Amino acid sequence: MHTLSLSHLLFCFVLFLLQIMEIPVIDFSKLNGEERAKTLAEIAVACEDWGFFQLVNHGITEEVLERVKKVCSEHYELEREDDFNNSKPVKTLNDLVEKNSAEKLESLDWEDVFLLTDDNEWPSKTPGFKETMAKYRSELKKLASKLMEIMDENLGLPKGYINKAFNGGGAAENAFFGTKVSHYPPCPHPELVNGLRAHTDAGGVILLFQDDEVGGLQVLKDGQWIEVQPLANAIVINTGDQIEVVSHGKYKSVLHRVKATVDGNRRSIASFYNPSLKATIAPALHLIQNINQAYPKFVFEDYMSVYADQKFLPKEARFQAVKAT
Repeated sequence: MHTLSLSHLLFCFVLFLLQIMEIPVIDFSKLNGEERAKTLAEIAVACEDWGFFQLVNHGITEEVLERVKKVCSEHYELEREDDFNNSKPVKTLNDLVEKNSAEKLESLDWEDVFLLTDDNEWPSKTPGFKETMAKYRSELKKLASKLMEIMDENLGLPKGYINKAFNGGGAAENAFFGTKVSHYPPCPHPELVNGLRAHTDAGGVILLFQDDEVGGLQVLKDGQWIEVQPLANAIVINTGDQIEVVSHGKYKSVLHRVKATVDGNRRSIASFYNPSLKATIAPALHLIQNINQAYPKFVFEDYMSVYADQKFLPKEARFQAVKAT
């Protein structure tokens, strides 16, 4: 009869915990019924303990989401794939393999990406792309506003507090809403490169429509990387650095990354509801218990200047940098 060592038992226990730990999945429609209080509590716990959760029944129709999948995939094939195959990450990885080097590329991401905003030029060759993405962004922006109001309620803030702060304190809509359309193509050597390096997001509320077949997104939870399981037509929500500041640390921005994979071209459409560059961001006063331990007050543009150079470094250094300005 064989006896198991304590270290082996602990290893098995950790594996078991990783198997049962999953990003919270929340039914957004229940906010409108008898289970509103329970659903509010679920969102609060997800923001406090995870910084990530998945929303189902969020109000964006399956028809719209299916069109988004279609036009983004078609756009990659028509307008992006050839350029990616000749991109710096591909060439650098090929050179590394030819040299038989096992060195990992730590300063590159295996990602094709472009940004949609209200002000920049959108792709025009893919049929239906502009119309579909404009409709989707409009629906998603409404969802972001609802989520911020829920955060207000859960944090004990006046309705509209976070949104007003992000808009610079006035009634005008100055907040930034951008959509990052990414693909993570199949990688022949995923052990040598990251899909996207670990980071926290600089902004406010992030709404991700991820691939429902190809995985790879991981969140750091209690020192372990947890997979964000693909879930058809769910919207993945995470809180950025500015929500952490406004909530005075009650809600945390969380490290996450994308693993490169051999199979599948992972589609990822992440939208960011961020403060306007001129907005002043600070912790809500009634959430500050010790003024000496308060998060800094700063102009978001200054924070983004720091973030541009320190995206993949610990966020604490960024907070210290803007605190010193």
